[in-house]
Amino acid sequence: MNLHKDMKYRSLMALFLATFLGFLTACSSSPTANNGSLSYDDIRGSGLANNCPELSEASLDSIAIATDQSYQLKELCLEPKTFLVKRSPRIKRQDSQFELTKPLTRESFTLDQVSGSLKAAPNGMLTFTEQGGFDFQPVTVQLPDGERVPLLFTIKGLVAQNQDSSGRLGPSSRLAGTFDVPPYRTSSFIDPKGRGLAMGYDVAAGLPVSADSEEFARPNTKVFDIGQGSISLQVNRVNRATGEIAGLFESAQPSDTDFGAKEAMGVKIKGRFYGRIEPETI
Repeated sequence: MNLHKDMKYRSLMALFLATFLGFLTACSSSPTANNGSLSYDDIRGSGLANNCPELSEASLDSIAIATDQSYQLKELCLEPKTFLVKRSPRIKRQDSQFELTKPLTRESFTLDQVSGSLKAAPNGMLTFTEQGGFDFQPVTVQLPDGERVPLLFTIKGLVAQNQDSSGRLGPSSRLAGTFDVPPYRTSSFIDPKGRGLAMGYDVAAGLPVSADSEEFARPNTKVFDIGQGSISLQVNRVNRATGEIAGLFESAQPSDTDFGAKEAMGVKIKGRFYGRIEPETI
């Protein structure tokens, strides 16, 4: 009887140890976002590719920008968190308000690897000029009533300056400026009625008699207008040793107009950003 109990006890202990060691092995081999060991299969479909790097709360340094040196702001990443759309009031005598929307685009609307020059004027004013990178993303959002609003989230041609003359970037620094907003679609796009800007019909093919009517004037007359947007980058984390900066941004820009067929809506985008400053080498 005692031998039977002893064998049963040993079997349970062996099972427990095997389970425990297997758990430890699985935990030690599983990739984490912090050590950079994520594979393509780990990232695919997880939404992690849409995240910008973050800095710790202890990163409260400042970086001096010399006037006799040119710098590059590299790996600039802007991760939107909320999209708000300003629409016309449904009731007369009501003011237009921004409404929170639901992004319909899959989690792939972050701007990344954006770079540009960063220079300091003799008076300490800093100027960042965007030069390239993944600086635009097509996004579609949905209003509470179901209306869908397409827009091109972008910072193309951004020229931003700091709001003080300290010649440094620190946790209280803020860069603000304007940028261009191209149309959501390219000039070769053809709408459902066969009309286009660079190709396609001049008017709706099924309505030749009504082609010149006021109702179809705007949809028939395609225009490639470049809108204007503005952005504010509020720095709240700086690591002087690595040149990294991070913080929050708020952007305002128009939505798409379908080549002038409809009025643009005001869009406000809020989120966080990350970047790295390096001296420019010749």
